[in-house]
Amino acid sequence: MAESTIWWLLAGTAVGVELVTGTFYLLMVALGLAGGAVAAHLGLSVPLQLLCAALLSGGAVVLWHRQRKRAPDRLPARANPDVNLDIGQTLHIDAWDANGTAQVKYRGALWTAEPMPGVSHTGQGMYRIEQVVGSRLLVVPAA
Repeated sequence: MAESTIWWLLAGTAVGVELVTGTFYLLMVALGLAGGAVAAHLGLSVPLQLLCAALLSGGAVVLWHRQRKRAPDRLPARANPDVNLDIGQTLHIDAWDANGTAQVKYRGALWTAEPMPGVSHTGQGMYRIEQVVGSRLLVVPAA
């Protein structure tokens, strides 16, 4: 069996394992293994093939790790509009209870609305949903 075939089989195996485990770093390793296969196609010796695979894998992992460090922190699911489509929606609150909550009809159901921590309720009006915690909507006045 040709050396390049072994490299391609290893790269394919790494991709398959990544698909099962969801470890994105394995794709970077597969990239290095594919580099080893290309080096084998070019007729380089086995030590040079290994060096190419190691440099490509290591470099790709380092670059990906740096990229992830620079990315902004993700919001928790209860406050992430990509996860919960209620975030950012507005609703009308008629009156607040004595305990600082309000019962609102939203999407055809009764919900308990509370002001976000540090925000005081300002009476009736339009409010924007900032977080959803269980069946409670944490709201701020809509601007």
